[in-house]
Amino acid sequence: MKALFGLVGLLIVLAVVGLLAKKQMSSVNEIKLPSVSAAEATSPLTPALNPSGNVQQQSHQIQQQFKAAADAALQQARPMPDDK
Repeated sequence: MKALFGLVGLLIVLAVVGLLAKKQMSSVNEIKLPSVSAAEATSPLTPALNPSGNVQQQSHQIQQQFKAAADAALQQARPMPDDK
């Protein structure tokens, strides 16, 4: 009798977890990304890509932009703490 209650409880928990997972996966599929306007695409926070280039050229361009941003960040002096 104890095993039967354990099995029924396990099946109920499994059903609840399955329903929650199904609900979560359906809500993830419904998420829409906002469209990017031309003004937002050319902001300084997002790098401008050459849309006519292939994936390899775009990847190389992103790598170069990242390297330039990292080099610029390394050139900045680190603020020194005040020793009082």
